[in-house]
Amino acid sequence: MLWRVEVALKDHVRDVHGHKVSNKIREELGIEAGEVRTIKVYTVEGLEKDEIEKVLELGVLHDPVLHTPSLEPLAADFSWNLEVGFRPGVTDNEGRTAKESLVLVVKPEDSQKVKVYTSTQYIFSEDLGLEKVSTIARDLLANELIERYEIRSAAEWVKSPGFEARAARVTGKASDEVAVIDLASMSDDEMMAFSRANTLALSLEEFHRIRAYYADPEVVKQREEMGLTAMPTDAELEALAQTWSEHCKHKIFSSKIEYENKETGFSTTVDSLYKTCIMNTTKEIRAEKGDDDFCLSVFKDNAGVIKFNDKLNVCVKMETHNSPSALDPYGGALTGIVGVNRDPMGTGLGANLLCNTDVFCFASPFHEGELPPRLLHPRRVFEGVREGVEHGGNKSGIPTVNGSIVFDERYLGKPLVYCGTIGTMPVKSAGRLSYEKKALPGDIIVMTGGRIGKDGIHGATFSSEELHEGSPATAVQIGDPITQRKMYDFLMRVRDLGLYNAITDNGAGGLSSSVGEMAEDSGGCDLDLAKAPLKYDGLKPWEILVSEAQERMTLAVPPENLDEFMALADEMDVEASALGTYTDSGLYNIRYGDKPVACLSMDFLHDGVPQMQLKAVWERPVIEADDEPEVEDQTQLLKDMLGRLNICSKEYVIRQYDHEVQGRSVIKPLVGEKEDGPADAGVLRPDFDSDKGLVVSHGICPKFSDLDTYWMMANAVDEAVRNAVAVGGDIAHMAGIDNFCWCDPVQSETTPDGHYKLAQLVRANQALSHFCRAYGVPCISGKDSMKNDYKGGGVKISIPPTVLFSAVGIVPDINMCVTSDFKNAGDFIYILGFTRDEMGGTEIASQLGFSHGKVPHVEALTAKKRYITLNNAMRQGLVSACHDLSDGGLGVALAEMAIGGRLGCEVDLRSVPTEYGMSTLSVLYSESASRFAVTVSPENSLKFEEMFDGQICQRIGMITGGDSFGLMEGSAGIVRCKIEALATAFKATLDW
Repeated sequence: MLWRVEVALKDHVRDVHGHKVSNKIREELGIEAGEVRTIKVYTVEGLEKDEIEKVLELGVLHDPVLHTPSLEPLAADFSWNLEVGFRPGVTDNEGRTAKESLVLVVKPEDSQKVKVYTSTQYIFSEDLGLEKVSTIARDLLANELIERYEIRSAAEWVKSPGFEARAARVTGKASDEVAVIDLASMSDDEMMAFSRANTLALSLEEFHRIRAYYADPEVVKQREEMGLTAMPTDAELEALAQTWSEHCKHKIFSSKIEYENKETGFSTTVDSLYKTCIMNTTKEIRAEKGDDDFCLSVFKDNAGVIKFNDKLNVCVKMETHNSPSALDPYGGALTGIVGVNRDPMGTGLGANLLCNTDVFCFASPFHEGELPPRLLHPRRVFEGVREGVEHGGNKSGIPTVNGSIVFDERYLGKPLVYCGTIGTMPVKSAGRLSYEKKALPGDIIVMTGGRIGKDGIHGATFSSEELHEGSPATAVQIGDPITQRKMYDFLMRVRDLGLYNAITDNGAGGLSSSVGEMAEDSGGCDLDLAKAPLKYDGLKPWEILVSEAQERMTLAVPPENLDEFMALADEMDVEASALGTYTDSGLYNIRYGDKPVACLSMDFLHDGVPQMQLKAVWERPVIEADDEPEVEDQTQLLKDMLGRLNICSKEYVIRQYDHEVQGRSVIKPLVGEKEDGPADAGVLRPDFDSDKGLVVSHGICPKFSDLDTYWMMANAVDEAVRNAVAVGGDIAHMAGIDNFCWCDPVQSETTPDGHYKLAQLVRANQALSHFCRAYGVPCISGKDSMKNDYKGGGVKISIPPTVLFSAVGIVPDINMCVTSDFKNAGDFIYILGFTRDEMGGTEIASQLGFSHGKVPHVEALTAKKRYITLNNAMRQGLVSACHDLSDGGLGVALAEMAIGGRLGCEVDLRSVPTEYGMSTLSVLYSESASRFAVTVSPENSLKFEEMFDGQICQRIGMITGGDSFGLMEGSAGIVRCKIEALATAFKATLDW
């Protein structure tokens, strides 16, 4: 039987959710919707009438104090009724939880037949008209990629409003259909059409390589012995497409590039940016450190691992979830954060999760104008991503300690959603080094956690191509942090018991990739897809193989440990399934029961992809410099700068993330008298028995890419390092994580400037190598996302070349950490570092609408000396406050310090060390790199100045202790403002 249970709030209970929806409709769509009420709908299958009546009687699906449940329609006295629910094949976490509750209470005879699907009715009293209600549905309340909706007016009300059709998800028995693809008879055009139609993202050269493999007589013979034809199966093509995807293989970073610099006349061949600029750089840095090398595992696992102390290692990973977040901001971002949580879980023998970090890049939430097809309004993307990461992190019990938001209109096509997780692992686990793992022949393939569904199919290949009007809904996954948390707690138990040899996550490519990667250790695998647990029946074998449905890990369990492993999983309510065996056959062998599904050479699967041959040509863009505009009111300009999207307070977002859970945070995201000043970095205490801390910071400067990506990258590295130093981090024990997000850099008809964009990528990698070497900061992990373009409605939108460079490092003593807020009246204010007339790409240039040709440069040798000296001064307790100078330069940095401490200051801009002849505007707002504003008590000032003897260190003012913020040039007043007025300007922009 199919039952429809509606749950509404009782008349006297305020509908807070409905009120919030009404406000969002007004704020985001400009429609006055009036009162909105909500009704939750549960469509239940598999229960008898007495069982569903018991459900209502016992309050399984409702709170008897607040709600009224009914099997009859509850909506009455309405003008319009909009009902929104998930499409078939999309994860319904609430429905899954509801099913578990029903089964627990009513104990049906066949619990496997019980299914619950959820939807929500939005009841409008106002007669808005069909057009406005449709706009509300499409543009706010329903994402048509993963959700469907029905609109009914009061006149058209029927008893059964149609959502029973959601039971169409269940199609009966699982399918064992395996299709064969006749590549041999396809023309080149047909192969490319096949790739597009099936979201394979395979190139013509790759198709030819695959066709040649299947034509090999040895392969033909082997396949006949396995019961397969000489033609590839659908599952084999899918497995190859996932494994060879740009997302998984990083083909552009691994390509051979002919690079020509027309500015200097220099030409060279770069054989893999990844190997030359990243791997080799880290290798050489480690060699230079010798016995002081703290790296343990780099570039070979899900996350990089470094030493922390004698008890703990630290592992860190940053990922992006850009394409899914463009289609479904909430689901894409939620799976981004819970997905990256699994990277430390699957590193070595598994890590305990310490904290999360996130960085978002959006178009302006105040964007106006018509949107191209399939694009969501940036405000909706902003809110969905924020909520997705909030739910993923908070519900998992993992603090979010660091992050930022970057705004640029070019992120309209694809937002960037960087999510990172840091974990700790004991130095040894069950007598083994915790950062090492290896699947052995004979180990059992075990999958734990969530079940497999259609969501996430083609996730890896979908993320390897530009977003377009036909991007598939099934590529979007819906995460479930509760299921993942249960699995995580279980995995930490079995890790400590030593019950498995290896572990990895079911991320991009699902079982196809996780089993395929682990099978590289043993030399092969034998996987039975018929044993895989499914969310619903009807999935084809290839769908089971490549689905990226969330909350799953794959392990290699020795046969003698399997019973104990499974018993503990059952005890902790974690689903675990033995799916096959790791072998040394040299074959990637996939079955559905006795039916062969795929059989590929391990060598071909992992190493058969052809290396791309690309060309890059650098020509410096011509920037016509404008005269600086005259500024009549510098005080108002500072307020305007504080309100800019890239500078303003992000407190609205920060407050919704839990940074205190686990009780390890030392420096919080917000600091100061009223805890509303911006922190430069986060600091945690991983080991409660030690005062040693872990600093987490990042740098991201896409605004400089339009001038030169070399200096964009240099500034990102420098910003991450100096942010860490600003709170007490030691540059001698610091590691980096690089995350490249690029517009398509491959020359084509749709990318006619591909040679230039690839040259931008080369230059960014050169800078990464140069400045990591200069600072002695090895990269230990990273990721790239190379197709961040949108094409549709006759327009193409490409992101600015963007790199997030994150840093983790040691704070020798957390008791000596320093925050950015002014502390004490009478303290002297110093500036460390030289200010140059470098306003190209800066916030002030954007605010006042002028062009400037000089992008900020980084002088690494003097900067490194400054960072080491500052760290020594902090360890001696000489520094009371420190803030790095970045977005908005000196003027903004001083204002933020004053806001944090709610203390005024007097500063003479003539004392700032600058180039000769700089204007007031440039002194205040130039974004020259490697600079700090610091405060020092008068009694410590002489010793502080002696430490910086021979370096650029100049006293520029004093904390006054009042509520007046003053910037002077000698006796001439430049800025004079009350601190609260600055705080209001800083906080107003995103004060929603």
